[in-house]
Amino acid sequence: MSSTATAKKNNSSGPVLDWAAGHGPVTGALSATTGAFAIATTGAATAMPPGWALAVGAAGALGHTVVGLRVRNAGRTLATRAASWLVGAGWTTWAMTNGPLTWAALGSLATMGVGIGAAARSAALFEEAREEEALAVEQRAIAQELSAERRAIAAEWVERIQRICHITVRVLGVEQWETGAGYSLDLEPQGGVTFDRIAQHSVVLSADAKLPHGCTATASPGIHQGRTILDVTTVNVLEEKRDYPADYSTLSIHTGIPWGYRTNAEQIRVYLREQCALIVGPTGSGKTNMVHGILAGFARAEDMLTWVIDLNAGSAGLPWVLPALNGELVREDGKPVRPGVDWLAGTYDEALTMLDAAVHVAKQRKMGYQDLLSKANTDLLPISPRIPQIMLVIDEGAEILASQDRQIRKLGEKILEVIRIARAMGVRTVLTALGATGGVLSNLMIRREAKVRVALTGGETEGMDLSKMFPGRRGLRVDQAPFKGAGFMGTPESPAALFKGWRILPNQIREITVATSDRHPMLDDVSAKAAGPAYARRWDAERTAWMRNQVATDDAGDASPGAPGTLRLSALSDRPESAEEELARRFREEIDAQFGTAPDPNTTAEGDGSDRPAGLNLSALRGEQDSPAQQAALALLLAAGREGTGASAIARALADQYGTTRQTVVGWLKTWMRDGTAARVGEGTKARYVHRSHTSDD
Repeated sequence: MSSTATAKKNNSSGPVLDWAAGHGPVTGALSATTGAFAIATTGAATAMPPGWALAVGAAGALGHTVVGLRVRNAGRTLATRAASWLVGAGWTTWAMTNGPLTWAALGSLATMGVGIGAAARSAALFEEAREEEALAVEQRAIAQELSAERRAIAAEWVERIQRICHITVRVLGVEQWETGAGYSLDLEPQGGVTFDRIAQHSVVLSADAKLPHGCTATASPGIHQGRTILDVTTVNVLEEKRDYPADYSTLSIHTGIPWGYRTNAEQIRVYLREQCALIVGPTGSGKTNMVHGILAGFARAEDMLTWVIDLNAGSAGLPWVLPALNGELVREDGKPVRPGVDWLAGTYDEALTMLDAAVHVAKQRKMGYQDLLSKANTDLLPISPRIPQIMLVIDEGAEILASQDRQIRKLGEKILEVIRIARAMGVRTVLTALGATGGVLSNLMIRREAKVRVALTGGETEGMDLSKMFPGRRGLRVDQAPFKGAGFMGTPESPAALFKGWRILPNQIREITVATSDRHPMLDDVSAKAAGPAYARRWDAERTAWMRNQVATDDAGDASPGAPGTLRLSALSDRPESAEEELARRFREEIDAQFGTAPDPNTTAEGDGSDRPAGLNLSALRGEQDSPAQQAALALLLAAGREGTGASAIARALADQYGTTRQTVVGWLKTWMRDGTAARVGEGTKARYVHRSHTSDD
């Protein structure tokens, strides 16, 4: 056995004594009494002069008093220690004179020890209380100095809310943000007033407080319904350009994924285990950059796999895929780099294949993991690196759901099926759209499941109905976020409020792809079996040929099909005529055959010179009115006969299939009245619209 092991064994055989530790009340009393007894016994045996013990005790009392004064001990402590020395010295002197081994000497020694211990304990408690009181006084002084500013802020906002909102509030607390960008007030409105009464005056409150542009005073729910949190931003951090954080540490679906930062400069974490997400933003608002930031967060997660659908030539996912597939990236250990996303679909067929695989995975997980769900006593599949969550990121997916094209509508049906059946089994979606309009938000499934919502405004007002995007949230205005990449974000954990996404550049995408290559989990066996060969062979050369075909050179000005510089977008190639387009074409042909048409104003060819009468003018059906919804509306007007019909009736008839509103139909009817296609009969609520073919006398 080694010496180290022996020492460890010996040290563990009994209690460990710390000889460097100070004495407490008990050990101090024992030390004093045993020391006094030893000196008295030795002194009596050697005929030591008793006065020596008294002199030593007096010197000890004097020394401890001097030291106590230097460290500012209390008078009680000084008296206790001096008395202990003098009493001990007195007993020693008496015992040396009369003998320390008598019962009287031993009994008095024990009594003295108990007294010294009790006095020491009392003095120690007094010193602790004195120190705590001193610290409390210091803290109160600091708090008083800080609270002076807080009290001024509280009084200012109490008066402002009373004057503008006509609400009496009590300020329970003022917290300065660590970032220095503002502060929060904990308010208690009087009279049962809720936070939304204050929230609706957000703009006026911000103006009255003379906050800088881009800074707001936003009210949100407090700890209970009778409390309100008012967040006041004093520094506009949204106008700053911030790059995606260089920290590529491991994330998880359970810890949340950072999507940007609030006006207080704190990160926003999004939790998507059960939630879907909807991101809207017009062209130029920074939506594509936001998608890349989201993909970066997903790539950093150890328990998530990202599948991307982008029918615009796969542009959202190509920067995460092509460098790895082309062998441009190399890890430090020399191993190949895996793509930053697990699957990319840029064509209709590939997107349909991916969605079919997602549906099969969700259904197979429900059957294959019954034992695991039973053992975990849950109906939510436990997501982990062994069973990763699948995140479907679908660029302009909301437009897919609203499309009337039969092929695209089939994709939309698959997307809705994934959203509907796959929540518990760990398959969720992130959809993007170009605007927060009724057409995008008309789908009940999207409104119900997409609890994480983002509206990137960039100062754009058209198609940005924030009241539909964030129902019940007042005081949100587009002009509050005029910066690219800025807008509003709402999650189940935090109400909708201003935020901004980070800027992420292609070189950083490459860095993240390399840094997270070995972190991506493998699809579990149950799911891989359900996805089948379609998933296993997703990176085959023939399946990814469309990615490599999108090559543009400096000679791209030559648009001929065979030119070397031609940009070949396979996703935008010619496709067969859809059923709706065929129906619209046949409808126009039937109208032409029955009524004859006026010449197309855009046609340059000369007519045949015949005296054919100018028939029904269908020029209104050109261009925008080639949509199936307008064709169906015109067909309803024609079918109404001489009795005619109203805008409300047409809108109701088209609402289920096309999502058409009365306002849209009224616009069409006005256009048709101007070009003579329709005529108005009656006024007010009795007004009807009649097709021109039914207004003639014959």
